[in-house]
Amino acid sequence: MTSKSKRTSDSQHSRYHPAWVAVLGSLWLSSIGNMALWTQVYQLPEVTGLRGFAFALGFGLIIAATLMILLSFFNWRWLLKPTLTVFFLSAASGAYFMVSYGIVIDSSMITNVVQTDTKEALDLMNWRMLISLLLLGILPCWFLWKTPVRALRWRQQALNNTFMGLASLVVIVATSLAVFQDFSSIMRNHTQLRYLVNPLNSFYAIGTVAAKPFQRENKTLLPLGRDAKVAALKPGEKPPLLLLVLGETARMGNFGVNGYERPTTPELAKENIISLKGVMSCGTSTATSVPCMFSHLGKEEFESRKNNYESLIDVLNHAGLAVLWIDNQSGCKGVCERVPQALTKELKHPTLCKDGECFDEIMLQEIDQRIQTLPAERRAKGVVIVMHQMGSHGPAYYKRVPDNFKKFQPECTSNALQQCSREQVVNSFDNTILYTDYFLGQAIQWLKKSEAASAPALLYVSDHGESLGENNLYLHGLPYRVAPDVQKRVPWITWLSPRFEKQSGLINTCLKNKTDTALTHDNYFHSVLGLMNVSSEVYQEKLDVHASCRSNS
Repeated sequence: MTSKSKRTSDSQHSRYHPAWVAVLGSLWLSSIGNMALWTQVYQLPEVTGLRGFAFALGFGLIIAATLMILLSFFNWRWLLKPTLTVFFLSAASGAYFMVSYGIVIDSSMITNVVQTDTKEALDLMNWRMLISLLLLGILPCWFLWKTPVRALRWRQQALNNTFMGLASLVVIVATSLAVFQDFSSIMRNHTQLRYLVNPLNSFYAIGTVAAKPFQRENKTLLPLGRDAKVAALKPGEKPPLLLLVLGETARMGNFGVNGYERPTTPELAKENIISLKGVMSCGTSTATSVPCMFSHLGKEEFESRKNNYESLIDVLNHAGLAVLWIDNQSGCKGVCERVPQALTKELKHPTLCKDGECFDEIMLQEIDQRIQTLPAERRAKGVVIVMHQMGSHGPAYYKRVPDNFKKFQPECTSNALQQCSREQVVNSFDNTILYTDYFLGQAIQWLKKSEAASAPALLYVSDHGESLGENNLYLHGLPYRVAPDVQKRVPWITWLSPRFEKQSGLINTCLKNKTDTALTHDNYFHSVLGLMNVSSEVYQEKLDVHASCRSNS
């Protein structure tokens, strides 16, 4: 053997076998990278003593072996390190958000991430996140890239990868059989655990989102309600003016008018409103709830749909009404694309807008001028204005409220909610409700001024709720079946002007008797059509919350 060949051989022997790099990477991910999972597992009452330890150990081995099977497909000279880098960084970011906010990662969460704009993303950034990414992601990546890996011949590497995959499969089967009784019981009773397995949860969710275009025809938007008509006005009647306020992340239970112990809704308390307290949302995120609540399908059919349809906004437009969507958020999630829109992020106001974000009051600025730009023949039939709030969008609640509405103190002035006491988090959230109350009060005052020329009404419904530290959960977005009620129970508030009440035949006292009626976002589509007296084959009277309270019903 030549000296050069000897040096090459010695160099190869001093390098790590690629299988061991994959094993060490998998063990790191299944242990340190899954802190959120193991924290949850530790808190389970079933996981105690030696048997509980055996379950946790077996669960960890199953996760590590599953990762090994994945890596067996990428365990090639130029693929292993880049693949593990993606695994480490994905696990680091997932671990931070799951540990800090108590969230889980599923397809709806990935959809939220994709649809998050730059401003919202920056609200999530803080030094704790950077440190977590450094320790859990960048540091193991640094060790990985500093580690010399032995180069194997193609055939040898292929055999090695096959053996690694098969051996990992054997480990999964053997371990599953050893802890099957506890494993099946715990995973059945605590389904949220499957959304915490890091980074497999992210990969599965991304795959689910990526597969949706193949499961659903997304290129074609099916027509809806093309037969829609609005009832002709009687002599002396004024065209209806309906303001739909689409709330953001508002909890029903934090509204004073709903029995909350704090005076968070002094303006609404002055008005003759109807507040429904038994309403459940369609989802736990904006990306899910908004398209769903503006759909005619209802929650179950919407989730399993094979095609996309036009929305409530389109049906109102087909009926000949003047429709305008004003957005102070990250967009309408596709439901308003075919009607006039106004985006507040394009505005600059000396007091209501700063750093590219505006307070909700901005949507009331120049509203009369905006309405006048809509076609006159449509305005003569009726006007529907949708205002999509910034509302209580977290985690930076303190940014959503002008200083003079920060009544509840001390508030949390950080976007790392886990750094604040629960009192501070609740205070900052309640301040957003106080400001929403002021905004709705101002909207009602504007509607009252419009009564001479129209029959005004307001309907406020939030898209979903929020967790404020209960059981160490923050924000929203948990899978619906495991999400707490505070993420799903939403406010539904109606104000009718005397003229609107008279023209529509609605009996206010009857509506107030529905305060505790069990309702969902499924009722929204049909209730709005009912308010605007729109007839269409897609309208279902039984889902219209107002239908039974009309004097002619």
